[in-house]
Amino acid sequence: MVSPTYAVVDIETTGHSPAKGDRMIQFAVVFVRDWEVQSTYTTFIQPGKKIPFFIQDLTNIADEDVRDAPIFEDVADEIFNMLENCIFVAHNINFDFSFIQAEFKRIGYPTWKCKKIDTVELSRLLFPTSFSYKLQDITLERGIQLANAHRADDDAYATAELLIECKKEIEKLPILTLEHIHKRSFHLKYDISSLFFEALQKKRKMAKTEEIDVYKRIALRRKIVQTSSEETSNTYPETKNQKRLFFSQGLQDFSEREGQFQMMDAIWQTFNTNNELAIEASTGVGKSLSYLVPAYFQVKKHGKKILISTNTTHLMEQLIDVEVPKLESIVKGKVNVAVLKGARHYIDLHRFEELLRAEDESYDDTFAICQLLVWLTRTETGDVEELNVSSGGQFFLDKIRKNAFSAKYKEVKNHDFHSYALAHSRHADLLITNHAMLFTDQNRLESLLTNDIGGFIIDEAHQFVQAANSREERIFSYTQWKYIFGQLGTTDQEQLTSSLSNVLQNHGVDAIPLLEELDRAYIRCSEKFDEAVQLLVQSIKRKGQSKSQSKQTILLDDLELDYDLLNEVYQHLHRWCKLAQSLHERLSKSLSDSTHTEKLIAAEWQYWINEMKIKTGEWIDIFLSERSNYSVWIELDRRSIPGSLHVYKKPIDSTNAVNQIFEEWRGQTGIVWTSGTLTVPGNSRFIVNQLGLPETVPIKTYAAPNDFYKGANLFVVDDMPDIQHVSQSDFIEAVADAVIQTVLITEGRCFVLFTSQDMLRKTVELIQDTGLLEGYMLFAQGMTSGSRMKLLKSFQRFNKSVLFGTNSFWEGVDVPGEALSAVVMVRLPFSSPEEPVFKTQAERLTKQGINSFSAFALPEAILRFRQGFGRLIRSSTDRGVFIVLDRRIESKSYGQEFIRALPNISVKKVSLEDMVLDLEHWYNKKV
Repeated sequence: MVSPTYAVVDIETTGHSPAKGDRMIQFAVVFVRDWEVQSTYTTFIQPGKKIPFFIQDLTNIADEDVRDAPIFEDVADEIFNMLENCIFVAHNINFDFSFIQAEFKRIGYPTWKCKKIDTVELSRLLFPTSFSYKLQDITLERGIQLANAHRADDDAYATAELLIECKKEIEKLPILTLEHIHKRSFHLKYDISSLFFEALQKKRKMAKTEEIDVYKRIALRRKIVQTSSEETSNTYPETKNQKRLFFSQGLQDFSEREGQFQMMDAIWQTFNTNNELAIEASTGVGKSLSYLVPAYFQVKKHGKKILISTNTTHLMEQLIDVEVPKLESIVKGKVNVAVLKGARHYIDLHRFEELLRAEDESYDDTFAICQLLVWLTRTETGDVEELNVSSGGQFFLDKIRKNAFSAKYKEVKNHDFHSYALAHSRHADLLITNHAMLFTDQNRLESLLTNDIGGFIIDEAHQFVQAANSREERIFSYTQWKYIFGQLGTTDQEQLTSSLSNVLQNHGVDAIPLLEELDRAYIRCSEKFDEAVQLLVQSIKRKGQSKSQSKQTILLDDLELDYDLLNEVYQHLHRWCKLAQSLHERLSKSLSDSTHTEKLIAAEWQYWINEMKIKTGEWIDIFLSERSNYSVWIELDRRSIPGSLHVYKKPIDSTNAVNQIFEEWRGQTGIVWTSGTLTVPGNSRFIVNQLGLPETVPIKTYAAPNDFYKGANLFVVDDMPDIQHVSQSDFIEAVADAVIQTVLITEGRCFVLFTSQDMLRKTVELIQDTGLLEGYMLFAQGMTSGSRMKLLKSFQRFNKSVLFGTNSFWEGVDVPGEALSAVVMVRLPFSSPEEPVFKTQAERLTKQGINSFSAFALPEAILRFRQGFGRLIRSSTDRGVFIVLDRRIESKSYGQEFIRALPNISVKKVSLEDMVLDLEHWYNKKV
């Protein structure tokens, strides 16, 4: 058999549309045969028109580069012949292939057909956990050199190397995985089936035993359950000299920090006296090691694990990947650490295997299955959050998450990732989890908080308040409800109920009366649901908010509600669930001789019954339960009613939820609460009071060394317009100008922090329209696709980049060194007076005779302000500027409170023009 030749192509063009006159300016192809580069070809092409400036900037190809180049007609014959009989390969093939085809068609060549491979599709399948599949990102991650991105010759060569790398990854896959993917590869968009078939044939000829686990023909990475840790240092370093010795021998870059040693001793004492302590430790103290070291020695002393809870997955990973290795260096040995998350983080293997044997999958389902099959040969955790799937694939992913209703089977237990995580945690010295997990633990059958817990460390303690409130948050989404109704249908509709009826009939189960009753319950439920929503919408319209605002937020208590109708919806929902469960029980008795398709229908039926039970609970919680300690509000867009309708219910007091977790542990074990931002000037107990900590719990503060912030400067721009006296558009124009000037001087590497998503979007759009930052990568929360961490990683990949974010970017983000030079704060981070939870809390305080601004709004804003500043200086060698564009910091009496909350740094109140001059001088001196 003759080996195929792969023509790996990349082109540069004047734009995206050949139909509108865009033309090629560079063509490059790399020929790969027998999985080695055989030859290359590249040429500039004269487009017959000026190359747009942004294309010149992007590709570094100027008009003079193509002035003497051939036109496409002169090289078309040569290109056509060299590509003939090859498999066409490109990264994002839709663009390259269609553009070249259009050019051939334009000059009269016949329609060109060939087999095609898209390395985007291929790399998404084979590297399912990669954060980005842009060529410069995926090649960097795979160690492939790409010196000049957006030059066709370099891009084509890097794509060829990526193709070869993909082939190597395919050959590493187990036979079972190759068989599953090869079967499905014919349903993917491009011609990759031969790659998997070739690897499969090669593997079958090998006699080598594969080091894998297998669950029902699904290949899994082999698991190793951790045993008790080896003996290491087990005596806490009491004296300063002992600490110096431990740290200096273990850490190459160790520099002594007085605050770190003091914090260690305070935590050690708290653990040994079974007391409770709150600690504020600023950036530069070394907070993580300050609690990891005494935690480790406490485990060695008493043999009970220490539980560490933090707020986000990113911070958990940072502890595991960065801080725990430092701890191991200090104690000179392995530290057993286990990470445990909620069940929904983990894959339900039984459910996945059921769906793996189903038919009639959509492309998104098929592709997600292929990604999962590859991932399962590599993942140690089974945490589905590791995966980077498409939005369509996310629907499939949600179907295979473990939940409270997940079936328990003996044959899956030895392979179940959640069970593995639990087993792993039993042998751990340190158990790392997140705040949300601690709250859901109260409803777990196997509690995380067992008797072998010897102490608690709650890191990012200020976020424990939010986690407590989120624990009981409920969300009603009209489109979600209609989607579930659409999945179920009645017996005379082509949906799941009809399929279930056919299975019952095939097995001779007499269920006609029950099915007829189910249909009546479904119809009545659907009708009453629509009626209730319609009345809700009418009440909103009567509320008469400004028609100029398409998006609206309204407190539910401000609306007229028909509680009898809302209760009637609940009664029909409950009736349907009861009937549906009875049908499932009847069917289950006759499934022993069923086909896999019939068993799958039964499993789907149970899945959607569970979803309806969850929705029924939501309906009760949101519309029919007591609301005195909650904020309940409606959000919608007037342009799409009722499709945009959402109702949110969130508690406003977290103290009871926190106490439920810790009340039985207080006095029995040490509890440490710590954060970089736990206090505000004049109100040191703002957060601990929200947590409901007893007044007897002391707060200790540890600051970074005096010179830690020597590289920081604060600029207050005092000639910005006052948003209360100018239009929003004028203010946004001034913000955009300030951001552009800052970015041009610092060459990017900026965070721009907003309090409003709407203002963020309008500012970014205005900046884009000016074209003044065309050479910069602009990443904007809510506009650029991807999660918060994906945007952050993308920002860090590029030198000339700017990240625009709202509140969720203001903490838990660590960008040390040159990657971040400036933080621009557009507005002081006060909550909007109309934000529902804030409004409800403020009204509650006012009724108690408390000034809600000074007691709540101001300290909350100051904490966020400190968190925004905290993004800038992450190490003693960092240098950066913190720029505030909100004049209230110098015009209002409370403005000084914000500045007082920062470390002792240089503060300059200047005009924008003077700031730019100072910034230019500072940056030139820096570089």
